[in-house]
Amino acid sequence: MQLKSLFSAALFARGLFAAPAAGQTVLRFGCSQIVVERLDPLVNPDQNPSPHVHQVVGGNAFAPEVPSTDVSGLANCTTCSFSEDFSNYWTANMYFKALNGTYKRVPQIPNRGNTGESGGMTVYYTSPYDGSKVTAFKPGFRMLAGDSAQRTNGGITKWNAICFRCYTAKNFGGDNDAPCSDKTVDSVTLPSKPCPGGMRTTIRFPTCWDGTNLDSADHSSHVSYPETGTFETSGPCPSTHPVKLPQLMFEVVWDTSSFNDKSQWPADGSQPFILSMGDGTGYGQHGDYIFGWKGNVLQTAMESACFGATCKALKTQAFTDANKCAVPVTVKEDVTDGWLTTLPGMAN
Repeated sequence: MQLKSLFSAALFARGLFAAPAAGQTVLRFGCSQIVVERLDPLVNPDQNPSPHVHQVVGGNAFAPEVPSTDVSGLANCTTCSFSEDFSNYWTANMYFKALNGTYKRVPQIPNRGNTGESGGMTVYYTSPYDGSKVTAFKPGFRMLAGDSAQRTNGGITKWNAICFRCYTAKNFGGDNDAPCSDKTVDSVTLPSKPCPGGMRTTIRFPTCWDGTNLDSADHSSHVSYPETGTFETSGPCPSTHPVKLPQLMFEVVWDTSSFNDKSQWPADGSQPFILSMGDGTGYGQHGDYIFGWKGNVLQTAMESACFGATCKALKTQAFTDANKCAVPVTVKEDVTDGWLTTLPGMAN
């Protein structure tokens, strides 16, 4: 069996995809963190610092403001394994809140099957199961998944959009790796029990585009989830957003093992983890995206039936090179190391 078929069969066995058709593309690759700080050029481009901390991966064009232009012309390096991807991807950070009210950042770690990253996340671009075509994002495109202010169920946190998984074993051993696939192990809220193998967030972005606007005031109205069904099963796009995009998905894994001592958890049994915008529910988890692939290479890849972190249509780099990519730290505050009396940007 060829490597592609073996990889596809493994994903199918784990429940991540249905049996793939000829022509389906599944790009899955790691990106190291490029910076951790309070900046958000999508939602808060006029604020330095922005309200809460993010971990950012991708190209070194990331800054307090990123012009709405071809980002691949602004960046000259990337922390992603595909060296022509200068996009930026970012999510909220997670902190542990101790019984004395202090906070410590939970480190992000590489996902299963990725090697060499420094923190960061795993990024997916996929086409539908049936191999139908998608239109790659255009220069200047950007979007948001989730709502940092949300604290109750509903909206994008409907099943399969954003979820958390509690890994039961070190190195994810024995754990199914499919995103938001099993309500016995996945939830749209932060897990309420210790996670020996770490905790994962899966964030799936909208897959239908209005075909005109590269952004919108809320960074969401120009895109949509399928009208019915799911992207993976070729659910139709609404008439207002007729252009089918690749499914962009983040997988973020936190190493919670240092915080699994239940004696350090709240006496009332509530969970002690809190996202960087002060959210202890998990409903406010979100992901931000600024497109920055070079030229037409993403469209070519989506039409080349590529699988995994290798693709003949794309150039790759080792993480020894990717991890050299950096941006200057703009916000001078401690957000990553040691114990903090308050969450950065939050009153308490």
